Amino acid sequence: MQKPVKRGNAWRIVVRYKGNRFTATRDTAQECEQWAAKKLLELQSSAPQSEEAEKIHISFYSLLDQYYNEVGKRMKSAAFILQQLKSLKSQWGDLAEESIHDLSPIKVKQWRDKRLKSVKSGTVIRQMGLYSSVFDYARKELFLTKDNPFKEISKPTTPPARHQRIFKEDEETILKGLDYHWGKEPTQPRHFIAWGFLFALETAMRKGEILGIRKEHIFEDYIKLFDTKNGTNRDVPLTARAKEMLTWIDIPEGDYRLIPHTSNSFRLVWERNLRRVGLDGKIHFHDTRHEAITRFVHNYKLPVEILAKITGHKTISVLVNTYYNPTASEIAKMLVAA
Repeated sequence: MQKPVKRGNAWRIVVRYKGNRFTATRDTAQECEQWAAKKLLELQSSAPQSEEAEKIHISFYSLLDQYYNEVGKRMKSAAFILQQLKSLKSQWGDLAEESIHDLSPIKVKQWRDKRLKSVKSGTVIRQMGLYSSVFDYARKELFLTKDNPFKEISKPTTPPARHQRIFKEDEETILKGLDYHWGKEPTQPRHFIAWGFLFALETAMRKGEILGIRKEHIFEDYIKLFDTKNGTNRDVPLTARAKEMLTWIDIPEGDYRLIPHTSNSFRLVWERNLRRVGLDGKIHFHDTRHEAITRFVHNYKLPVEILAKITGHKTISVLVNTYYNPTASEIAKMLVAA
């Protein structure tokens, strides 16, 4: 299979198989490669089984592009996959355009070691997991290769789970930076960020879950979440404080969003405020989930099986070991109270 060749505003590719020649013209080089791979698969599937199949060459970038369009865009991680597709050439250089058969384990190892010098191990682990899934897709669904180079090398050591709490002084600092306080009706974009922050502390809901709340999801005693991170629906019971907070927001006619922010605009305002108040690098929004879960145990004495219903955790050990983060002093007080 030859590489695509540009012809004016289009790309053309030639596939030769058993003395026959097949051509196609597409808008991009990636589309040409994907057409050629499918064509060769079609031709090989009709050939006698005793014949050894010819290797079908498709670039790493084209494979990821095809994976995103045929599988990834329907997944919860679609935004992450698209992000990796857009940055693949800058991260991998010439290897992004090489045949998947030339992407050997040693080249993957070299990329891994170089990547670890610029990003955290958690990022590399997530990227390697995606790329491994892409090669499994090429192996099991497209029959393009028998190998998965990402399974031949070790992933970086998993970083320790965060146990950052949001204490009262941190909460007050964040709210002051956003010009907000308990009981204030949100009127400005930054106020809605502060409201979402407080609501997360009251409910243990994730940022995406809060941004996804619509008027029809709110009931008297709970909020119904659809299609959550773990793939199931979940009802989040409301504390008295959470119910009070919902009365502060007057959702305009025609706009059913509880918080008028996209995920990106929410992130930008949140991060700018952290830098302004000196908490950048210390506090993450997801830390509200740790804090809320710990408060649920201390303030409401909830047993772990009930707590899991609220938070949506299917694995109790993750809930207990990762998200419940009491300090030694708090545990000591609990012992004295008992």
